[in-house]
Amino acid sequence: MVKPSALILRAPGTNCDEESAWAFQLAGASTEAVHVNRLVDDPSLLKRFQIVCFPGGFSYGDDISAGQILASSIRARLQEQLLQFRDNGNLILGICNGFQVLIKTGLLDNEDNDGFGATLTWNTNGRYTAKWVALQAEGDRCVFLRGIDRMYLPIAHGEGRFVTRDGATLDQFSSNAQLPLRYVDSPTGGNPNGSAGDVAGMCDSTGRVFGLMPHPERNVHLTHHPRWTRLDRKRKPDGLSIFENAVSWFAA
Repeated sequence: MVKPSALILRAPGTNCDEESAWAFQLAGASTEAVHVNRLVDDPSLLKRFQIVCFPGGFSYGDDISAGQILASSIRARLQEQLLQFRDNGNLILGICNGFQVLIKTGLLDNEDNDGFGATLTWNTNGRYTAKWVALQAEGDRCVFLRGIDRMYLPIAHGEGRFVTRDGATLDQFSSNAQLPLRYVDSPTGGNPNGSAGDVAGMCDSTGRVFGLMPHPERNVHLTHHPRWTRLDRKRKPDGLSIFENAVSWFAA
């Protein structure tokens, strides 16, 4: 097994970087936290890594909208380098705020004359929502979700509602297998934010760039589960499989 190295990209307001790094370490990767300014100054740092993770948090305080400032910086200074990183067979993961960044950079969806086909906006309830949700994975295009069927993960966001330009765009993403993760009914309710098509995550056309609103790094240990005392102690935490899939992608 090749031991890949994951770059955990930090910015002011990022607060899930250490949890994301630990999740990758549990899965067998080495990790290094790198501030976005350092990467902007020296994009060649990407050559040292096989995985880039945009972790959750509130980058730049979400002062304009969630992830917008960091996304603008990426688009202006790092977009070409990250696209080349992906095209070299590497992986990019965005979690919660990281998903918000990815979807606003063009790393998940090619921009046309009308802009991007999808975005993330305010939850339909108009407020920040934190709860555990049930999820269904679909297809095998997304590298991070291969072999996964159902998951139970926490969410914590105010701007997580996935919307598309129109119904035809939603159908196009779906038929292209770019919407591989959806909210499903559970004891705590189904779709928590009003996302079109119950979408909880999106990948690019290669399946190697993936963004999701739920937090897999918050369910990588038995005791993370809210009912852990009732579970089989040998049961693998749902979120850990996402990170293991990323690591196993680089198996010799």
